[in-house]
Amino acid sequence: MKKTKIALLALSLFAGSAMADDASLKSSLEKIGATNVRLSESPLPGFRLATSNEGIVHISENGQYVVQGNFNVLELKNGKATDITHKTQMASLNALSNEMIIYPAKQEKHVVTVFMDITCHYCHILFENVKAYNEEGITLRFLAFPRAGLNSQTAKQMEAIWQAKDRMKALEDAEAGNLPKELKTPNLVKKHYELGIQFGVTGTPYMVTDQGEVIGGYVPAKELAKMLSE
Repeated sequence: MKKTKIALLALSLFAGSAMADDASLKSSLEKIGATNVRLSESPLPGFRLATSNEGIVHISENGQYVVQGNFNVLELKNGKATDITHKTQMASLNALSNEMIIYPAKQEKHVVTVFMDITCHYCHILFENVKAYNEEGITLRFLAFPRAGLNSQTAKQMEAIWQAKDRMKALEDAEAGNLPKELKTPNLVKKHYELGIQFGVTGTPYMVTDQGEVIGGYVPAKELAKMLSE
């Protein structure tokens, strides 16, 4: 996985090292241009995770520092390095299980959640090979991530799919070229999209393992099974 450089920005917003409450942290981020700010637990000790329309940052609990950019947080324990970057988001991800379109493996070894776009070529290739992933013991769970944003026609089409009585058939029809004729306001899709932003999704397909590790791009079934077993 690619890692971008971490930008550490000092903010002279609070004096001293006293902890600030979430309202103060939110206000501070809004002052530098963040909109629709939501705060939650961060994997970085001493920081809060801030999600906004502009993306994700980690802000120190005293409001003095912001860590910006895509990076991995590794926990060093018992001589091992464990990636815990998205550990705090896994509960939010699994909370959407009733909204996922799920293709279960009969002999399940791994569960992978895929953020997908119905206009994405490599998502289409991945979807065509669902059976191959299942045969490798990989259950696939699909969430919507319209790359063109929530105001796009694709977002409204994907909402119609996820709102359908038979979501699986609606998605299969769409992948076969029969897109929904009825467009719907993205409500479910909005939740999926915002969660995708929290996981760092910038393109599709984008996979999240049951351990919270992320894999960007298309990975064939056998190669993915090998990666998950390492």
